[in-house]
Amino acid sequence: MSSKIYVGNLPYSVTDSSLKDNFAAFGSVSSAKVMMDRETGNSKGFGFVEMASAEAAQAAITALHGMSVDGRSIVVSLARPREEGGGSGGNSAVGYSSAKRSDVGYGTGGHGGGRY
Repeated sequence: MSSKIYVGNLPYSVTDSSLKDNFAAFGSVSSAKVMMDRETGNSKGFGFVEMASAEAAQAAITALHGMSVDGRSIVVSLARPREEGGGSGGNSAVGYSSAKRSDVGYGTGGHGGGRY
């Protein structure tokens, strides 16, 4: 079992250190990180906590899931592995070309054309 925990619906006032302090009551915390928006520097409202053991992680999940923090009911669960190959997809070489069909449109463009 994993010891990495997802914490969602966090108030924007929560910091890395306050997140770590809240989970330290259930065992040793390896890391605690609130995810921040790159452009604004504000919290995105979720974070991740890594506990030293799976047992400590499960105890924290059981105790803290649904707890009210600054009027918000937080979501605490095991973190799921990141999806491979995801991302926005808008800037890839394949992202803006259509399927190679000669009977539709003007070839490779996305706009302006249907069947003739």
